[in-house]
Amino acid sequence: MVEEDSSDVLEALLLDLPDEPELPFEVQIEKKTIQRKGILQITGVTIATLIVVFILTSITIQNLTVPEEPEIDYSEIWWDTPLNQRHTMELPMETMRAQLPENGTYEPLPYTEHFVQVDLPASEEDAGFPGEALMHVALWLPDVPEGTKIPVIMTIHPYYDFGGEGMPGLGDDSDPNTVPDGGVGKWVYDTFVPHGYALAQASTFGTGKSTHCQDVKGLGEQVGIQAVVDWLGQQNWSNGNVGLMGKSYAGTTNWEAAQNPSPHLKTIVPISGSIGVQEMFYRNGSSEARAFGYDAAYQAATADLTQDDLRVCSDDLVGPLNPFTTWTWAQYGGAEWNDYWEERRHLPDVLENYEGSVYLVWGLQDWNVDPYHAFPTYQLLRDAGINARAIAGQWAHNYPDQPDRHSTLSSGYGAEAYPNMSRMDWAVELYDWFRYYLKDEGEKPENHVQIQTNDGKWHVEETWPPEDMEWWEIGLDAAIEDGGRISATSSVTLTFPPLEEGIHISGLPTLHIYARTGTCDGGQIFATLYDDDLRLGHATMDIRYRDGGYGARQAVPLQNYLMLMEFNPLDVRVEAGSTLRLELTESGEDYAPSPCAAVGLVVNANNESTFSLPLIDRPDDHENWFLAPPWWEQQPIPVP
Repeated sequence: MVEEDSSDVLEALLLDLPDEPELPFEVQIEKKTIQRKGILQITGVTIATLIVVFILTSITIQNLTVPEEPEIDYSEIWWDTPLNQRHTMELPMETMRAQLPENGTYEPLPYTEHFVQVDLPASEEDAGFPGEALMHVALWLPDVPEGTKIPVIMTIHPYYDFGGEGMPGLGDDSDPNTVPDGGVGKWVYDTFVPHGYALAQASTFGTGKSTHCQDVKGLGEQVGIQAVVDWLGQQNWSNGNVGLMGKSYAGTTNWEAAQNPSPHLKTIVPISGSIGVQEMFYRNGSSEARAFGYDAAYQAATADLTQDDLRVCSDDLVGPLNPFTTWTWAQYGGAEWNDYWEERRHLPDVLENYEGSVYLVWGLQDWNVDPYHAFPTYQLLRDAGINARAIAGQWAHNYPDQPDRHSTLSSGYGAEAYPNMSRMDWAVELYDWFRYYLKDEGEKPENHVQIQTNDGKWHVEETWPPEDMEWWEIGLDAAIEDGGRISATSSVTLTFPPLEEGIHISGLPTLHIYARTGTCDGGQIFATLYDDDLRLGHATMDIRYRDGGYGARQAVPLQNYLMLMEFNPLDVRVEAGSTLRLELTESGEDYAPSPCAAVGLVVNANNESTFSLPLIDRPDDHENWFLAPPWWEQQPIPVP
């Protein structure tokens, strides 16, 4: 079994995955109202008059010429093809993964295996079976001329030789890291090694042939990853530049490498990789159901009947308990009673210490690692002086170039954007990125966000939410309210009047709502936004985390509190005449009920409670719109 399959299977066990319209006119926001610019009406007389003026003017200045801009032939520099011209490229479409228009000339050499010794801090030493802390690395080099220095693209995760060895009924181990994995490894092997890049695959501590105990995303794991990056950059065949790339856990290891990075780490490409463990499972304090078994599941999945399972880290004992204390006693310090979460909070260290670049890749319909890990992370990276780019389409926990998987999405969960979501030019994107950051060639790539609307359109922004975004604030007293209490057995519906004009929501909507506790000292709201009956997005919050973030505050029974809820990132278009609706429930999708679910909360949908939408307006000919290469014209659309 390859990495792609192994990781997806494990994470799916922990989470049940819900497995060209007219563009809006410009929105102007003023005093909580939406005003629209009128459409310029051009009559036939006006057109005729313009034609006459144009002819007369042409005759007058017939001796004056304006030189046309020369057309650029991008066939020789295909990696520089602008976004708005990518759809015209002749891209190979023989597979369900993106390919380069030009094959590399180097053959991959047979792999070699290496063990990198790691100096661990005292707090991370083995408490069980003694031995050296070694990271196992498999390495493929291209057959470049002798003396040629090359960069490295590395992927690292725990899914090599994952579980089953000697354990009845668990099946065989997954493939070792000496086999290019099906997620990143094989793709890099086929696509980038022939262009003069090395491929490295490494196993995290306690998995594969790597020794030490498995410290799931903790300090020990971080130090091991950083040591491998440093080793790769120091080899005599290396040009000193290392990039990390991977999806899911293999994306989180990118952030771990960048926390206290080797100077050889030049870029990371985290694909749906969490920026922290607590951030992954607790959105505004609401607990995902899988959080309760996450750490234990990884420990079990790597367990077998071999000697190496005698290795024990202290966090092996602490980790499985933390989700329960966080869920039950958060307001009394249950979320902070040890440094378990803090040690696994990657992003703050990255913002402080990392000097390389980041290419974020995320699905806006990803329920495994939610897209709020990407936004506002992108802007935080930019604000910290880190060069960053992001691509975010309406796919789920997948790569941008997997139309066969994209085709399985459901309505309201990405299906409306298919097949335009599949970016078969993604290899070209990365080629230019790696060329600059790993080979020191070419011009510096632009920092921007490529993002897709729910109906399939693509637009590019320097920042996201876009710079021209305006807030539309709506008092909840404008909605028709059905119900008043939110509990395990009751819900509230807020229905707003039909829209007079179409809108484009681009950002993170907010719901600031007053709620009153019952006879219990907690409660939770899961809010789902609908366009008529089409799901658009969701927000969730535990009232103990009512200010947002990860710091809990005590809630007292029978008291009113303002809950500052924020939705997951949305880029959706809603047509004129549509009705927006908020469904407020105690829990939803993959989130667990709160400890006070039976009692619940009473909401106060008055004018002091507000629903705010981040809006932009883009006419049809706006320069920010671009087309995805139409791969579906060259090969059949996969049938789910």
